[in-house]
Amino acid sequence: MTTFDDILEETGKFGRCQKRIFALLCMVSMPWAGIYVGIVFQGYTPDHWCRQPAVQEHRETCGWTLRDGVKRTVPLVNVSGELQPSSCLQYDMDWNSTALSCDLSQELELSESPRSSCKHGWEYDYEGRQSFVTEFDLVCSDGWLVDMFQATLNVGFLIGSIAIGYLADRFGRKLSFLMSNLLNGIAGILVAVAPNYVSLLVFRTLYGFGVKGGWVAGYVLITEIVGVEFRRTVGVVYQMFFSVGILILPLLAYYITDWRWLQVVITVPYILFLSYYWFIPESPRWLLSQNKKDKAIEITEAMAKENGMTLSKQIETLTDDNANTTVSFMDLIRTPKMRKHTFILSYNWFTSAVVYQGLIMRLGILGGNVYIDFLISGLVEFPAAFLILFTIERIGRRLPFAVANFVAGASCFITACIPDSKSWTQSVACIGRLCITMTFEMVVFVNTELYPTFVSCPSSFLVRSLAILAGGLVLLLPETRGVPLPDTIDDIEFPERHVYLWKDQNGQLFNLLPTNDVTSNKDTAVV
Repeated sequence: MTTFDDILEETGKFGRCQKRIFALLCMVSMPWAGIYVGIVFQGYTPDHWCRQPAVQEHRETCGWTLRDGVKRTVPLVNVSGELQPSSCLQYDMDWNSTALSCDLSQELELSESPRSSCKHGWEYDYEGRQSFVTEFDLVCSDGWLVDMFQATLNVGFLIGSIAIGYLADRFGRKLSFLMSNLLNGIAGILVAVAPNYVSLLVFRTLYGFGVKGGWVAGYVLITEIVGVEFRRTVGVVYQMFFSVGILILPLLAYYITDWRWLQVVITVPYILFLSYYWFIPESPRWLLSQNKKDKAIEITEAMAKENGMTLSKQIETLTDDNANTTVSFMDLIRTPKMRKHTFILSYNWFTSAVVYQGLIMRLGILGGNVYIDFLISGLVEFPAAFLILFTIERIGRRLPFAVANFVAGASCFITACIPDSKSWTQSVACIGRLCITMTFEMVVFVNTELYPTFVSCPSSFLVRSLAILAGGLVLLLPETRGVPLPDTIDDIEFPERHVYLWKDQNGQLFNLLPTNDVTSNKDTAVV
């Protein structure tokens, strides 16, 4: 029998066909950046104070600026040891009956005046950008609703990852990818036209449902059509295009100042991705697992033709060892070591998401130029991919994975504890961004190395569904450098029982894991 990996030797492990498909799918990572961290611009919260109609009229009469009026008529509160005009309190008094004149040098004794919360909304000291915060007045006691905007996205991520993971195994990677993008296009436009905040949250949840699952479906598809030795590189580069999207986002936000139109621009690519129906194939591995051999052969022959290769007759014996294997999400927790791997990777994905968003939002509130700060912080993500590719074959996976988690966690603590010094905070946050980007990218491909092939797809979805603790947990994972990919769950639970054979330069087979007592309940695997 011939496996798909055997056929890839003749088709081309990363030929012209795979490179074309890879380039197309990398585009999917870029708009995801706008969805995931676009809240920095779409939910921008400028300086704000209680709107007081009488003061507003007086300000217009006297020709005062907004800050002139704030300085004279807004109560002061202690903020980080400094007295600053309150964003959420006003003097509860009739300004029309006070001796308020246009003379800015006039001193008013208001320290004993009663105070109250804002009664007539807010005024915002930021011209040009219209965010959903300013549109729906999500400040002061309603400020927590800004976090809900992001929380609903994460809820969509969780549900969508599980649901689309099932659909990808049931109906195929390509169909799941296309259906996700159709949902993204519809939900994204609905977000842009949401008439109120409740509907905005509902549509945002639907948006998250499709975005994450579609992105992972693309990741699984590209890693299934390239040779094993190329999976790590394409996986890391595929994710690196998220950082490309990070660099494009502030440029878009600078010129598109209305959050609704920015939402439309971020959504348009997902509508264009529907054209991929004609440009990307279904995964032959998945087709084989569904006993659709004829279609798998047809696609494989087309790949070989595009790569300028000729297939031998052995393609007629193409088969999949796991074709009759029933795959379930329960496989991820059925045995002790699988449970441990799933828990650690899931925990790392969760904490990476929390830490990443925390560092992103920290950069968004530094008080400087949010576009420049965001652009600089995005640039530091690119070295992450190169550090991964440079270290994983020399040092292994566990140590870089753990160190990146530790440093990212420490960065969060430092940015929370040090004074709001723009230069220091930005430097520490950028270091944290670099390290948390490494953990994000590593958790994906380590996931594919720790699970057998037939389980790696559902795990890729579910595993995504405290960073310092996560760094310690990584050290409990086995080292995978130089170890062949597992074929079955038994290879995970009892690695000492499995004979791993490798071909040397002379074509001779030798055991990678020699043992005096090797038993196996399946045929010897040749890697």
